[in-house]
Amino acid sequence: MALNAGSLKVGDTYSECLVEDLKRTQIVQYAGSSGDYNPLHTDEVFTTQVAGYPSVFAHGMLTMGMTGSMLTNYVGDGRLTKYGVRFTKQVWPGDTLHSTATVESLEEQDGVHIVNLTVETKNEAGEVVLSGYAAARIDG
Repeated sequence: MALNAGSLKVGDTYSECLVEDLKRTQIVQYAGSSGDYNPLHTDEVFTTQVAGYPSVFAHGMLTMGMTGSMLTNYVGDGRLTKYGVRFTKQVWPGDTLHSTATVESLEEQDGVHIVNLTVETKNEAGEVVLSGYAAARIDG
């Protein structure tokens, strides 16, 4: 069921758990599917001994992709018209991520109804790991 402009109001929210206990395997699988084999994401020895991090960490684009899935679950497939994010903290193996989309405004552009959203993804400690915006076409 698609979102309807008449059923939304500024301040409405939609939330989902994106992942519970992110596994290193998921990070490595993302490296394989994206072709991004940066050792910060795949090589524990390099990441801890050379780069000085406590562990490998997830690709920002993995977090963005999981957050994007939450958005399409909310607005529907093929409806996003804009989506942009800022990565604010690393996502580590073992993290649990929750994401929330908040209705910022509703508008009509050339007869098309648009919902503008802010997006935040937080880890289990409540720290924002990703913040951003999205816009989507909705039914009138």
